Amino acid sequence: MTQSTAFRNDIPFIKDLGVEFVTAENGRAVVALDLCPRHLNSWSVAHGGVLMTLLDVAMAVAGRSLDPAAGGGVTLEMKTSFLQPANAGTRLIASAHAFHRTNTLAFCDGEVRDTDERLIARAMGTFKYLKLPSR
Repeated sequence: MTQSTAFRNDIPFIKDLGVEFVTAENGRAVVALDLCPRHLNSWSVAHGGVLMTLLDVAMAVAGRSLDPAAGGGVTLEMKTSFLQPANAGTRLIASAHAFHRTNTLAFCDGEVRDTDERLIARAMGTFKYLKLPSR
């Protein structure tokens, strides 16, 4: 597995959460997370914010994989549907697809499945390409 320039692992929140890069190319991306007790809500299932973060990252990476040289990007909007709970101890896999692109925007969809291939959540989002600041 080669680290893609579309996946930025220098974001402290993503690192702290434990999001793992799996793959990114040609408008598709996959990221993963081992669901631990710290990722759970008061019902002892995956917190919605964790699921949304996985979807957000996967979709953003899918969009950036179309043009990694474009720099970074930001989420303009995102709609998420939570379909069923994910329990601690499972591995969550978020896969995404950039289904349309303009010079400045990527339109993406994504889903999260658990170890048993159960569909946990789905999302659609719009992402704006930004140039990375000079350092």
